[in-house]
Amino acid sequence: MSTATKMHAIGFNRSLIIEDEYSLISFEEAYPTMRELDVIVKVSAVSVNPADAKVRIRSALETTLESPRIIGFDAVGEVVSVGPGVTDFSVADRVYFAGDASRQGSNAEYQVVDSRIIALAPAKLSDAQAAVLPLTSLTACEALFERLRISKTETGKTLLIIGGAGGVGSIATQIAKHFTELTVITTASRAESISWARKMGADHVADHRDLINSVKQLGFETVDYIFNTADTIGHWDAMAELIAPQGMICSIVEFEGSVDLNKLQGKSAGFVWELMFTKSSFNTPDIKSQGEILKEIAGLMDSGHLTTTLTETLYGLSEDTLKSAHKKIESGATVGKIAIQY
Repeated sequence: MSTATKMHAIGFNRSLIIEDEYSLISFEEAYPTMRELDVIVKVSAVSVNPADAKVRIRSALETTLESPRIIGFDAVGEVVSVGPGVTDFSVADRVYFAGDASRQGSNAEYQVVDSRIIALAPAKLSDAQAAVLPLTSLTACEALFERLRISKTETGKTLLIIGGAGGVGSIATQIAKHFTELTVITTASRAESISWARKMGADHVADHRDLINSVKQLGFETVDYIFNTADTIGHWDAMAELIAPQGMICSIVEFEGSVDLNKLQGKSAGFVWELMFTKSSFNTPDIKSQGEILKEIAGLMDSGHLTTTLTETLYGLSEDTLKSAHKKIESGATVGKIAIQY
């Protein structure tokens, strides 16, 4: 058990552009305290997700937070303390997880996390390789099998993943190809992202800049499932046209304004959201499924059936390192995932 009372952390107390000197700040935070089902983890590596940037940009627009917010969701590290109700994990276990949006994050030396949403990290992957997996893997599995309700036994159907070269799209492609017999179409436009999407296992790659025509030129008038990881409102009309009668659309990207749901009515098509943090935020009865999903993903990584989506590793728990990662994420041009090794 750690005897620390303070820890080093990176966070923010105002929503500022990343180029601002104070967009991310370094500070000392109290060592975390546990609830009954919690563990405390000494963090060794994290990844940076679009969600990190969104929280930083939106959470303190017209105010200064009294205490800095620590962001960072994905993490790999060593368990240093376990709560009295924890039976599945022990001190010194190497674990990985995506955390809880309602609690302080992983951009710190230590993090407290509910033991039901963690799993032993893939043994054959480095900390950086494993750190990029939890949030995207959970999002992809929940979207495909819980929201879209894709059956692992159905055949002859088609899945379109919008944003195929991003973190979620990359692992979703692999998961769909491993668990199902679906034909998987992903979107990309640059040579680098097209190559990456194909490496992830996509059967076809469409151009998101002209999505309807591109998909149809591939020989598909409609698709049975659409998973949008990139731009909901920007692709709404295209999705409404491409979705098959009685098909399903799932998105993870919120938007301002509104869309015309009536476009789906004639086809009896459905639209559903996926947010990986729902289970932990509301302590849903199936919260433990996240730990179970991560356990399965770790096994598939160690067996070689899935591969890490890591494309770049930065080093050090510092303002400069986190700012660099946020700039890359906010560019919208990243391929795969970025990790930070502490």
